[in-house]
Amino acid sequence: MILVMSGCAKRVVDNEQISPEQKLVIKFSHVVAENTPKGMAAQRFARLVQERTGGRVEVQVFPNSTLYADGEEMQALRDGAVQIIAPATSKLAGLFPSWQLLDLPYAFVDTEAVHKTMAGPVGQKLIRSLEEQDLLALAFWDNGFKVLTNNVRPIINPADVRGLKFRVMINSSVLKEQFKMLGAQPVPTSFNNVYRLLEENKVQGQENTLSNIYSKKFYRVQPYMTVTNHGYMGYVVLVNKKYWYSIPADIRDILHETMAEVTEWERARAAELNELYYKRLRNNDAIKITTLSPRERVAWEKAFYPVYDYLAREIGAELIDELLREKNACKNLPSGGGSTNKANN
Repeated sequence: MILVMSGCAKRVVDNEQISPEQKLVIKFSHVVAENTPKGMAAQRFARLVQERTGGRVEVQVFPNSTLYADGEEMQALRDGAVQIIAPATSKLAGLFPSWQLLDLPYAFVDTEAVHKTMAGPVGQKLIRSLEEQDLLALAFWDNGFKVLTNNVRPIINPADVRGLKFRVMINSSVLKEQFKMLGAQPVPTSFNNVYRLLEENKVQGQENTLSNIYSKKFYRVQPYMTVTNHGYMGYVVLVNKKYWYSIPADIRDILHETMAEVTEWERARAAELNELYYKRLRNNDAIKITTLSPRERVAWEKAFYPVYDYLAREIGAELIDELLREKNACKNLPSGGGSTNKANN
């Protein structure tokens, strides 16, 4: 798929032959906590690379925006200040508007559908757009599907968000439009600012994955959560193309193989963590959780239809049509059903 070729060959590196001048240091910057799927995968990648190169390569991981924040990482990568970043796909939209395709609400049935899309024609077109700007996608990592939280009221129907301010990720106009169309006010800001804005009530709500909500403790200032699963959040592991091909070929092979292995591990871990953190949130008295019935979910899907027309005007209809054909081929949503709204303490 994006490019990681897996292999089974094991390499033996003579550690005694390595001098300090030969050591390759790779800085890996990201903005989330270390106990998230991305944070854990970055650390695992660093450890395995050091082991498999016998210390010839050191991957230094900088989590939690300790080196660069949202909006700064891409320029840092281009300038050579860092060598690897893993931004959410939404944050690519400033330079690559077509990547907003992945932000479309209810565009995917599950993560397997996302992987299939990224491995197919739609994903390859998105990847080629990066290469035109001298960027290479080494991998595509999962986080999960987003839910809604807020500090005002339980959200059951799309109309319930009207009048509220919601934080959204920077760069993606699709994320802004999805809230505007529901009568809410989107507030784009970087991830490291979210907790403060919620705590100070400068925004009343936000959309995020369960692992981010739990690891950043948003539930402390957001007493209501609705399991909408309305949008997918994933990450693209990026390197500068020129830098990548300046690395010795044998080292590139090890990095490729290790990234492929870590990608499979990260995807499995993302699913496990989201399930684990959901259980913990359900048992937390600080937050009440609302689960949508199938009928209510359909109402949310219909409310978001205009967002597709909006993006079609932005990037053209071709990619969206391809995406919808893939979605319809695997869509298998439950039908009918009465309300199953629950507030779980």
